[in-house]
Amino acid sequence: MASFGQTFDANAVEPSSNYDVLPPGKYLGHIVTSEMRVTKDGAGQYLYLELDILEGQYAGRKLFDRLNLINANPDAVQIAQRTLSSICRAVGKMQVSNSEQLHLIPMTLDVRVRPPKGQYGESNSIRYLLRSGVSTVAPAAQFVSAPAQPISQAPTNTPAANGLPWKRQA
Repeated sequence: MASFGQTFDANAVEPSSNYDVLPPGKYLGHIVTSEMRVTKDGAGQYLYLELDILEGQYAGRKLFDRLNLINANPDAVQIAQRTLSSICRAVGKMQVSNSEQLHLIPMTLDVRVRPPKGQYGESNSIRYLLRSGVSTVAPAAQFVSAPAQPISQAPTNTPAANGLPWKRQA
């Protein structure tokens, strides 16, 4: 049990709004918070991003993203690094050492809707795009992660790994 120290009156506070998926489209938005979090299995870390929509009918709405930057699955890490590269390019910061360097810089968010999967309903996915009229000319730098503890590589020849779309031979 946790004591509030006072009586909380729910009548005086609006309840949190429903976060239905946003319709597909391009939105102006920016990253407002970010942090590295440990994965559910404890073997990796992901960059958690909270984004705000800045304009239009959905101004003020939130979007969330996760980038698996430290993971036993090299494909997950590569996807995350490519997404981080897209974010860096979209905000014009080609070399960053801290995710806060990406905060509060407007960029175009290409929002899509993922269909329901298993126990989860529809969700949004985000592609990060350069705003119109803005260019980046700095050369690309590769993101290098340095985990606190080494993470063993997951075997890539297991039946489960071979069943994944990105592991199948074309």
